[in-house]
Amino acid sequence: MAEQPDNKDRQPDLALVQRLLEALDIPSDATRLRAAGAKVGTGWSQGAPTQWLRKVLIAAEVKELTPILLPWRRFDPSRLPALLRYQDAWHYADHADADAVLLAGADGAQSSVTPAELDGAEVLWIKPPRSRGPDDTATLSDNLAARLVWKELFRDRGWLWKITVATCIVNLIGVSTSLFAMQVYDRVVPTLAYATLTTLAAGMAIVVILDWTLKTIRARILDSLACALNQRLSQQVFEHLLHVQLDAQPRSLGTLAAQVGSLEAVRQFFSATVVFALVDLPFALMFLGFIGIIGGAVAWVYVLLLPAALVLGVLTQWRLRGLLHSQLSRTNERQGLLVDSIRGAETIRANNAGWRFAREWQDITASINRYGIQQRAISSLSTVTTSSLSTIAYVSAVVVGVWQIEAGLLTMGGLIACSILGGRIIAPVAQSVQYLVQWQHVSQALNMVHQVLALKSERRSDQQLLLTDEAPTSMALEGVRFGYEGSPVRQLSVDQLRLESGDRVLLAGPVGSGKSTLLKILAGLYRPSEGRVRLGQADLWETDPMLVSTQIGYLPQSVHLFRGTLRSNLCLTGTAGDDRVLQISQQLGIDAIAAGSPLGMDLPISEGGEGLSGGQRQLVALARVLINQPRIWLLDEPTASLDREMEERVWQALEANLQPSDILVVSTHRPLLASRLVNRVMIMQQGRVVRDGSPESLLPQMAGQTQPPPAAQTPNVDVV
Repeated sequence: MAEQPDNKDRQPDLALVQRLLEALDIPSDATRLRAAGAKVGTGWSQGAPTQWLRKVLIAAEVKELTPILLPWRRFDPSRLPALLRYQDAWHYADHADADAVLLAGADGAQSSVTPAELDGAEVLWIKPPRSRGPDDTATLSDNLAARLVWKELFRDRGWLWKITVATCIVNLIGVSTSLFAMQVYDRVVPTLAYATLTTLAAGMAIVVILDWTLKTIRARILDSLACALNQRLSQQVFEHLLHVQLDAQPRSLGTLAAQVGSLEAVRQFFSATVVFALVDLPFALMFLGFIGIIGGAVAWVYVLLLPAALVLGVLTQWRLRGLLHSQLSRTNERQGLLVDSIRGAETIRANNAGWRFAREWQDITASINRYGIQQRAISSLSTVTTSSLSTIAYVSAVVVGVWQIEAGLLTMGGLIACSILGGRIIAPVAQSVQYLVQWQHVSQALNMVHQVLALKSERRSDQQLLLTDEAPTSMALEGVRFGYEGSPVRQLSVDQLRLESGDRVLLAGPVGSGKSTLLKILAGLYRPSEGRVRLGQADLWETDPMLVSTQIGYLPQSVHLFRGTLRSNLCLTGTAGDDRVLQISQQLGIDAIAAGSPLGMDLPISEGGEGLSGGQRQLVALARVLINQPRIWLLDEPTASLDREMEERVWQALEANLQPSDILVVSTHRPLLASRLVNRVMIMQQGRVVRDGSPESLLPQMAGQTQPPPAAQTPNVDVV
């Protein structure tokens, strides 16, 4: 082990730390950072650089940072800048060009090195804090969900002119009520002209019938539009979700489900009630004009109070924006906790951990309720204030109307007509304030759906996909690099790897060596950040996914069954014949599972495969691959949950179904039974293929090892 006489040699210079913080746009003060370093350095003589930096950053009040120390060979250079320990000295490292890294020392000296020269160096990477609040939301013009809503809303514009005509007529009819009242009080009441009253009443009856008919038709049109809009939107979002690149998919299933479910808020907003309130709002100006014609100065009351009501709505919406964003975020978090708790109920009970999950649920619910109370307080204040404005408008209109009557500029009937029309001004404004609040829910929902639609798809929508006629006889990886988004660790690094027709490859290596990641890259489930994956002569990611799925069969390490029957889970594609299904079921012993139920192949399967043992689920998942008869077989621990007898049966079934020209890549920690199938062994460590040779040369070495291969170095992670 290297001698460490002075721990200061292991600690980066604070000037380099300050430079890295500035490059990451993390606020910090150089003077305070130096003072913190001096304070920590006096009593801190032991510990890794991450631990030392953690204490320094805390002392300097720079928080919520995650220092990570890892070897350069596991670091993803796309995550630069970082601090790098090279030739026993710390440097600030950043991109120089595509094939070089720029190093800057504490003394300011700069040099350029190739990535190959840095083998053996250490990287100190700082993960910047996650942005919070509404600042990370897309604007309405950039929101993919809003664009989708707008596109679907005006796919067929026939409804638009119908709604426009009906709305104009309904609002014009609304004026007739005030005119009716004015005529009755000015003409009928003084002279008791019942003939005139009968005529006016008959006319109003016709008006009411017409108003009811138009509103009913309008409501049905908009309700049908909202339902059709919701159906098309949900279908498009769901289909997009099915084609999301798997390595870009969020890890929280509950949050993802809640984001997709946010479409319901959009559908409710476009229901008839809400749309009518917003559509009727512009007609308030028309009613204001009628008041000006009938009542003269009375119109000034509403001219002054209408802007006050609108400003109130805007302020309410602005104050609610942050609260609703925080409430929805915590609601999604609670949804994720619920899904996680249900899926892991056995583990929670077995470890007596229910109290921890219950406390977390309580904390999240309390914060949601706190946000809800603040939201309702703001909404209630807005509602009460708007109601008071309506009362003030009515009283003020009456007072001004009396003065107008005294001056002979207005009649009693005219004052009553102005009061009725005034109600049609303030009422829509009052309702619109509430719907502006509801719009905040919708805007947050659109942002959540936007986050789903913004996830990378496995193929571009405008991509011209290849459909080759010949079946692939080879598969190759060229300069492939892969790392999860937001992580500095490079999970896979393969310069060259070629699989030819007839290859039977055993993939071996310690846990975390990258075997599963390599299989997912080969299967086209994970997209490499660098390099190419070739399927035959074509690029895998330029080939139609349907063609890829027919040529490649992949068995994941964690199998999943779906709600349905045993038959439906065996034939997910629905294209296999019954003879093939029965043949494979007999070879793998699945026919015994069917025989144990009076329903046979119609045995019900619950979500996730509940009702079957882990070994039975693995057999069903393996049967899917065998039934489809692919050309390239990628199997990740196909016998991990099976006993020795069933494991022997699985290898026999594979041997019977593999065609001479097929390619097999199988990962297993029990290679002895698989050795009779393979003609090639690849050993992986730390995301690299370190050995590739014949079974005769490598399997005896693996069997004779007294010590396991060195595991990948675990990054030292501290959260400040």
